[in-house]
Amino acid sequence: MKLAQFVAVAVAGVMSVSVQAKEWKTIRFGVASAYAPFEYLAPNGKVQGFDIDLGNALCAQLKAKCVWVENDFDGMIPALTARKFDAINSAMNITAKRKEKVSFTEPLYQVPIMLVAKAGSGLLPTAAALKGKSIGTQQGTTQEAYANKHLAPAGVRVVSYQTQELVYADMVSGRLDGTLLDGPVASESFLKRPQGKGFAFAGGPLRDVEVLGVGSGIAVRKEDNELREALNSAFKALKANGTFDRLVKKYFEMDIAAN
Repeated sequence: MKLAQFVAVAVAGVMSVSVQAKEWKTIRFGVASAYAPFEYLAPNGKVQGFDIDLGNALCAQLKAKCVWVENDFDGMIPALTARKFDAINSAMNITAKRKEKVSFTEPLYQVPIMLVAKAGSGLLPTAAALKGKSIGTQQGTTQEAYANKHLAPAGVRVVSYQTQELVYADMVSGRLDGTLLDGPVASESFLKRPQGKGFAFAGGPLRDVEVLGVGSGIAVRKEDNELREALNSAFKALKANGTFDRLVKKYFEMDIAAN
């Protein structure tokens, strides 16, 4: 091998080792800040919630600094691939469609997706029961995908909104008959508040692994394998030392551990 070729190969090898050994001293997490109790804005304007506490715990385990970058949920994956942040930590369900564009950690937790409607309405989360009704969903969510797949073809009017708060407003005004969303979110951000008086869960959890996924995880760019595996290792440690269970009990009345 010629000297120049040898040097080039050696340099490439060093660069490869350097990339593989990359340490993440700062992790910028993308987050949608209107999805309590997972993430929401405190009165002081800072984002807080379960995902925030979990992300901070992961960063502490990795001896990294957490930075939180707010972004609309439906624009999360484009913003990630555009390097606006390093990972998405915002109650994002792991689905086959999303995995075409990003990589996910192992499932961190799994929550039921439910229908919320007027108490006593008799509605159920089925196409037959909702035919002719108007159901609101947040843009870019698995709930929206589920509604478009299972409900819209059967005569259900599916209305998509930029934020869940806009869905709630139209629920209260009577422009919507119901909404599909994560059960804990519905409970904490709507049903337990004055705005949600007179509303309740209608029927049981929705089922469709292809659309709704196998739980929620942290999304990273496909090339960032080191970051994904570092987060997996840190999460395993948080499970082992009890930190994850303490955070679940702090925010939820139900067990949301992934299967």
